Parts: sequence; structure tokens; C-alpha cells
Amino acid sequence: AAICRENFRTIESRIELVQDLCNAPTIDAKDRKPQNFEEIKLTLALAWQRGRWDGSDGGRGGYGQVLAAMADASRYEDGSEAECSWRLVEDMQQRFSLLKPEKERQDQMAKLQDDTGSDYDAARRKCCGLVLEAMGFVENGL
Repeated sequence: AAICRENFRTIESRIELVQDLCNAPTIDAKDRKPQNFEEIKLTLALAWQRGRWDGSDGGRGGYGQVLAAMADASRYEDGSEAECSWRLVEDMQQRFSLLKPEKERQDQMAKLQDDTGSDYDAARRKCCGLVLEAMGFVENGL
């Protein structure tokens, strides 16, 4: 967690992460950053943890529930990587409106699966980028 906080200490590093995640569908899989999706999940978990305190996690019924499911490990760990990824995307999509994102971002989230097809890695990365952006991660950090 300390390494993650250090990596995203500056606003520039947070902007770069969100841009990399949101642009994942246009980037070849081997060139996506960070390569290890577990780093992204840790960043999300830390952002959701912070969000519990400042309300940026969507409040009741928000991303705290996804964090709890992540901690439980079964929902996002049982099954193939594709199945687990789509479950995570679905759970994050269902709560996205709680963050009150801009209309353009709501539309992007709604058509995420249409835009990414079977590329679950691109879908989960873009989904994470949209959620982090809507939570104020760029401005507030971890």
C-alpha cells in the first residue's frame, strides 16, 4: 500500500494512470500500464477505503460493497480470469451513477462492453479509470 501511495503521490502520476486506464481499449495489451492488474486493484481498494471516510465511494450501496467482495476474495477469484473480470466490471458499472459522473462518462460506462468486445482486460481497465476519475482520485489522491 505504501508503494502504491508513493507511486501516485503527484497529480501528474494520477492523471497518467487514469488516462492509461481510460485509453486501454486503444492500446495493445502488451503495452498497457501498469501491466499487472493487481496494482490497479490495490489502487482501487485504497481509493475506496479513502472514499468511505470522505464519501467519494458513492455512499450507501457504493463501492464499499465491491471492496468487501474483493476482500472476501471469492467473487472476483473463483472462475476464469475473464469471468472474474466481467463480474468486477458489472459490479462497478452498477454503482457508477452513485458517483454522479458527467453524462459523457456515464455513456462511456454504459457502452463499455460494446466498445471493448471480448477484451475483458481493456474493459476492466477502462472501467477502473472511469471510477477513479469520478471519485476524484486525480485531485485527491489516496
